Amino acid sequence: MTTQSASPTTASTTSTAPSPQLPGTARTTPSRHPERARTARAELYAVLDEAMVCHLGVLRDGAPVVLPTFYGRLDDTLYLHGSTGAASLRGATDNPVCVTVTLLDGLVYARSVFSHSANYRAAVVHGVPRPVTDEATKLRALHAIVDHITPGSWDHARRPSAKEMAATSVLALDLAEASVKARTGPPGDDEADVAAGAAWAGVLPVRTRFGEPTPCPQLPADTPVPAHIAHREPS
Repeated sequence: MTTQSASPTTASTTSTAPSPQLPGTARTTPSRHPERARTARAELYAVLDEAMVCHLGVLRDGAPVVLPTFYGRLDDTLYLHGSTGAASLRGATDNPVCVTVTLLDGLVYARSVFSHSANYRAAVVHGVPRPVTDEATKLRALHAIVDHITPGSWDHARRPSAKEMAATSVLALDLAEASVKARTGPPGDDEADVAAGAAWAGVLPVRTRFGEPTPCPQLPADTPVPAHIAHREPS
């Protein structure tokens, strides 16, 4: 699933196309395993579009707080949302934050426990989010978040009322400073461990799957499951 393509209801307000390469900064240049770094902006978009939950790191009362949250992407902007009463969003507004997203693709079993690892794709975004106050932009952002997490719901369910919009805070975080790392492939065992052949080694893939939809008890018994739910597949 992706929210990158533009449409009359989801087009980004960004007028300048970002560089296809992620700019390296002191915070985004890896100090360990630099060979795992991915520098194409398209790879950042791919990780953000496939994952469903990010972790928002903020400072609150001088202490770090990291919270899971849903998000959506429109072009080169990440949108986060929550209650206007949420202290985490108030603390993030106009202050430096860190957003992380991780996709676990496999567990890597090695011949030694020290060499065990994981195949993954991970994105880290640094920046200062700004509050979205323009109603049209806020609605597009919420549309992007809903379609990212539950595609099809924006056109199927009731849309937000004025009261609900007023109770919702939306933050926009530019993807100007971000990094992506990924690991793929088999374990990297020492030659001595390979020669010893004392343990199984390989990769156990990890996959996301959806189960059978469970209807709300208040639904009429003959209510069909909409196609966008019944036939949903992982992105």
